[in-house]
Amino acid sequence: MPEYNRNSGQPWTDADRQKLAKLAKENTPTRIIGLKLGRTEDAIRAQAQKDGVSLKPTNQSPYNRQ
Repeated sequence: MPEYNRNSGQPWTDADRQKLAKLAKENTPTRIIGLKLGRTEDAIRAQAQKDGVSLKPTNQSPYNRQ
């Protein structure tokens, strides 16, 4: 079982921001991103908005398939 760090209240590092962007691009749910980064879902959403990272899932519509 992986270890989870509690980073609540700690400043965001560049590595944390890069990991957030990577996980968001891979359609990882916000809750899972929070667990992996040791942050709350609200903190994940707030930082994603600051950095301009979209947390919306991509390729979810069956009408977009080719």
